[in-house]
Amino acid sequence: MSTLSNLYLFTYNSAQAFGWAITFYRIIIGYITTKSFKGTYASSGELVCLLQKAAFLEVIHGALGIVPSGVLLPLMQWGGKAHYLLAIVSKIDEVLESPSIFITFFCWSIGEFIRYSYYALNCVGKCPYWSTFIRYTAFIPIYPLGVAGEMWLMYSALPYIKEKDLYRDFFGALHFSYNTFVQVVLVCYPFLWLKLYLYLLKQRRSKLRKSPGKKEQ
Repeated sequence: MSTLSNLYLFTYNSAQAFGWAITFYRIIIGYITTKSFKGTYASSGELVCLLQKAAFLEVIHGALGIVPSGVLLPLMQWGGKAHYLLAIVSKIDEVLESPSIFITFFCWSIGEFIRYSYYALNCVGKCPYWSTFIRYTAFIPIYPLGVAGEMWLMYSALPYIKEKDLYRDFFGALHFSYNTFVQVVLVCYPFLWLKLYLYLLKQRRSKLRKSPGKKEQ
């Protein structure tokens, strides 16, 4: 990898890690201040949407070959979160105070801070074994809980999606409704999630098999 590409990836990953750290801070302070989960989206939704939009760059990184992740898995991860945020949450005011948003944002902020910090440290060749261990261990409880929060929110949104007939013009041309599409997504979600989860578990076995003294490549 060229020095310029490495510098760019370090800057990108550091900015994402910083953004998710701020998100976590806002979520926790908001809960402590209000003793309620209801203000989560109001305090951090705009920042989370911005970070998620910027994360599409990771699909491009894989397509250009500057990271070894390829395109499919980054696209699946980005697409699931973008659909949740941009197509549902930001369009349905009635679900903005759902506790599921707190659960989802809480898990995302922890998981993404760990992930991007790990990537940034690797860019400068200063990634200690404990960082690798956290990166490939914390996702085990965090990932399923975050996905459960996403599915809870999407299921809760179904009546409002049907009532508002969201994206009527687009899905009308396809001869089915967006409500039906989201129901299909909910059925498929656990299977798509399992594919990503098993991939991460496979990566964990590979990464943690290395000696604690061996530098990450």
